[in-house]
Amino acid sequence: MGLQAIPWSLYKDDETRFWVHFGLVILGFLLSVITLIAQWAKPAPYGKHEGSEAGNWGPMIPQRLGHIFSDAIPGVLMFILVFYLYGDSRGTVNYVFLALWLCHYIHRGLIHPLTMRYRSGQVALGITLGGFFPNCLFHFLNADFIGSAVYASNYYYDPRFICGIVIFVLGYVINRWADYKLRSLRRPKSEDGKVMTSLQTNIDGDSGYFIPRGGLYEVISCPNYFGELVEWLGWSLATWSLAGLVWALFGAATFLPRSWHNHNWYKRQFEDYPSQRKAFLPFIY
Repeated sequence: MGLQAIPWSLYKDDETRFWVHFGLVILGFLLSVITLIAQWAKPAPYGKHEGSEAGNWGPMIPQRLGHIFSDAIPGVLMFILVFYLYGDSRGTVNYVFLALWLCHYIHRGLIHPLTMRYRSGQVALGITLGGFFPNCLFHFLNADFIGSAVYASNYYYDPRFICGIVIFVLGYVINRWADYKLRSLRRPKSEDGKVMTSLQTNIDGDSGYFIPRGGLYEVISCPNYFGELVEWLGWSLATWSLAGLVWALFGAATFLPRSWHNHNWYKRQFEDYPSQRKAFLPFIY
């Protein structure tokens, strides 16, 4: 039996939901294009690019709180609510997708901000909201889709499902490893601001930057972004959905320019920065 072009059915008896969903997908595509242009013109002022402009984005709030609000609220809480309360499909495939998503966002929205050694303990409220609102749109789309799509009974054996999950897991491992590597470069500080020894524990890092080395960091500057985009490409393939595709495109619209700006920042900051290292895609870009 050949592959089904569309291995799922969606909103058979609700035309309004159908058009709302795909109308939001179109909005997501437009937002991705706008984001790509805006981020390439000027990086959002946080992290390496914080500078003095961060004050123009509203009052400062704790970095950890901002990260949890922008990622965990839509990525965990809202996603679960939409999946269970708005969707009505409860097949095993749907639960597999729910588990994959939560594996990413429980770490990204809760574990990561609580353990990361941030350079700055504060972030502008506008930066947090700038992540929160797009996340609400794209996370709603994906939760709505995987909570409502009725997949074919043999979709477990579909190459799109199998390959997509393998790609997602590969990206997840790369992303987790790259984040851990960055965290390890930040030497913890004590309450008086002095750098602590490796035997002491504190989640606030020092304010310096270092050249990451080892693994994918030998060939690209931002394997954390690369790994996460690989995740969402795998997600879009496994779910075989426009909701997944537009989320991956929005990720690319964010990660590609951000990695380019980060790469150039490293080259300006460090005279001995490896010249053969690319920004985002090994050996190419």
